[in-house]
Amino acid sequence: MGKTLLQKVWELHTVRTLPSGQTQLFIGLHLIHEVTTPQAFDELRLRGWPVARPDRTFGTTDHIIPTRERTRPFLDVMAEDMLSALERNCRDFGIPFYGLDDERQGIVHVIGPELGLTQPGMTIACGDSHTSTHGAFGSVAFGIGTSQVRDVLASQCIALEPLKVRRIRVTGQLQAGVYAKDVVLAIIRRLGVSGGVGYAYEFAGDTIERMSMDERMTICNMSIEGGARVGYVNPDDTTFAYFKGRPFAPQGEAFDRAVTWWRSIASDADAVYDDDVEIRADELQPVVTWGVNPGQSVGVAEQVPAATDAATTDALGYMGLAAGQPIAGLKVDVAFIGSCTNGRLSDLREAARIVRGRHVAPHVTALVVPGSVSVRRAAEREGLDEIFRAAGFEWRGAGCSMCLGMNPDKLQGNQVCASSSNRNFKGRQGSPTGRTLLMSPAMVAAAAIAGAVTDVRGMVDAPALSGAGQGV
Repeated sequence: MGKTLLQKVWELHTVRTLPSGQTQLFIGLHLIHEVTTPQAFDELRLRGWPVARPDRTFGTTDHIIPTRERTRPFLDVMAEDMLSALERNCRDFGIPFYGLDDERQGIVHVIGPELGLTQPGMTIACGDSHTSTHGAFGSVAFGIGTSQVRDVLASQCIALEPLKVRRIRVTGQLQAGVYAKDVVLAIIRRLGVSGGVGYAYEFAGDTIERMSMDERMTICNMSIEGGARVGYVNPDDTTFAYFKGRPFAPQGEAFDRAVTWWRSIASDADAVYDDDVEIRADELQPVVTWGVNPGQSVGVAEQVPAATDAATTDALGYMGLAAGQPIAGLKVDVAFIGSCTNGRLSDLREAARIVRGRHVAPHVTALVVPGSVSVRRAAEREGLDEIFRAAGFEWRGAGCSMCLGMNPDKLQGNQVCASSSNRNFKGRQGSPTGRTLLMSPAMVAAAAIAGAVTDVRGMVDAPALSGAGQGV
């Protein structure tokens, strides 16, 4: 009987099975940032413990940093304290750190792959729920809490419950104007925000196989929104081509040897799955969330559902929507393109293709926040920043920005935001009454131009901008 990638990687990294039934799992790569680490490092100091493997630990700053004005000290005292603590902790414990003045700085789930730190067959942990992003490369990657950050710093291991595997096969051809973001939102809508609890999601099928690494990262990024602990795609030639020449990837003959091993850890053809689901790509349309979790969504040509339960009633009330109301035409006040879900170069290219020659609606505040300094520099070399600025968008520095309310980029009052981020929870974007509509970057761009939710499929006739969607 064959094995899945999850089973292979899990077994290779198992230290022992604990009396609780959990697995003590060795972590191949530990990524850290400023929000979930201060208390973890404090506990190490309290006990006199070193960091077990500083060579397998890398830090950056992303969540709390301003994207417009980065002068230190920050006006937000808590943000300044968090960043100062991370700088001090990385220095004291010998951990590489990519700070504000470093060309490698960016959102942790963007820089890991672009630097080649992320690699197939790894176990990867980070104190951030969207660590599942790295599974796009055939790794087993998961978010952890602060106490677990402490454990990994101290021992390079973590205790985890074994996972079942659900294969989600996406088959067929996506129509123009339908993107990876629409695919994953459709999956979450079908399976539910708790449907993946206890599972790893293996994304497969010819639609996934044709996707770029950027697109695969978008899908794996939101596995956690469907309740799954892990989401991954089996490594293939697209994966290997992405890594060639990356700073931390194997070089020369070592790269060729690595590719041979990376191929071997893919799921076997006769692997057995705990569940199997198929999604037809040609049946999908652009998706927009209407509610307060990522599973509450509709196609852009559909209507807001009727209130059939307390959760739906509550969400409709919070969002100020009426049952049966078309989602298209809903006015937006803010348009945000960025985040670890959709802040990569190919995302910016596609959004720029939509806005080129057009202008943001007068009442809309629109901003583009690249996911890393590297993405920002590459976009500027292609002139994407000029396209966005000419269209009325603000062009910002790299960071998490309006994905969450932990930095100056926040909604005000009951503003409605068309967002390419990953969560539409109440208050997620900084205002307790702000309302978030998740959608693809191209859909956000279209909403910014129209001033309301609109079907981007009517605006995708412009030629694609340069590049093959592989990011930087």
